[in-house]
Amino acid sequence: MKISREIKTAILVLGAIALFIWGYSFLKGNNIFDNSQKYFIEYQNVEGLTTASAVTINGLTVGKVSKITIDQQTGKLVVEILMSNPIAISTQSTATIYSPSLIGGKAISIDPIFGSNDLAENGAYLKGEVQKDMTDKLLDDLMPLKGKVELVLQNTNDMLVSLNSVLDQSMQEDLKQSVSELRGLLSASRKILAVTQPKLDGTMDNLNTMSSEFAELSQKLNTLDFQSTFANLSNATQNIDLLLAGIENGDGSIGMLLKDPTLYSNLTNASKELEELLRDLKENPKRYMHFSVFGKKAIPYQPNDSEQEQELLVE
Repeated sequence: MKISREIKTAILVLGAIALFIWGYSFLKGNNIFDNSQKYFIEYQNVEGLTTASAVTINGLTVGKVSKITIDQQTGKLVVEILMSNPIAISTQSTATIYSPSLIGGKAISIDPIFGSNDLAENGAYLKGEVQKDMTDKLLDDLMPLKGKVELVLQNTNDMLVSLNSVLDQSMQEDLKQSVSELRGLLSASRKILAVTQPKLDGTMDNLNTMSSEFAELSQKLNTLDFQSTFANLSNATQNIDLLLAGIENGDGSIGMLLKDPTLYSNLTNASKELEELLRDLKENPKRYMHFSVFGKKAIPYQPNDSEQEQELLVE
């Protein structure tokens, strides 16, 4: 059967019209040959979301935005999404608008809440949220800082105004005079330093000499055998301790002198007798030195009362 030219032309026109309708729908985010699941989300602000924007679940692209309309009664924006990769999601799932990158546009991320028995049907409404991008977060963080900076600038301005009011003409002249006097003081200090520089150099040389001498003295002290010296000192101390212990025990002449009471008593009596003898020699020298021209006999020695008492005590 031969097909006429008119029929071929009609088929081509209808095919072109169908292809145009499919392409137009596809560009708008609709696919007339697709049986994808459709959901709706309401937002107060879509933050620049456009049709054909990606819809993801845990980073996986499962669909795209097919249409964005405005509800005339509530003023909210209704976003229609088509999920070409159908996934069972809960009615409590949240569709969040976010920025996948700093430069790219917006996208929708769905939290499906896996494991829920309350599954959303085709055409159901999901809860919508908007996640602030990094720029908005940065601006929110900078807003409090902006107020503080403005307050600091205002305080600085007030301080400068107060300073200008305090620094009148006379105050400025006084400051200039003070600066001039300070310059003169610095100049005089430089002159004094120039004069005293040689003396300071000599003092530093003397200090260097003293330092080198102390270093030599330290080296000499390091060469001394302090260990043997302290050992000898320790031995001498031990000998002294032994000597004192012997004296304490009555060993030797000094120990016997200190510890023997008889010897002490005899020495005491001898000292007293010597004292009496010297006293009697001083009072009666004729008893001991007698000169007689005519041969007269010497008076015999007679002890006095104290000597007699001492002799009785000794007996």
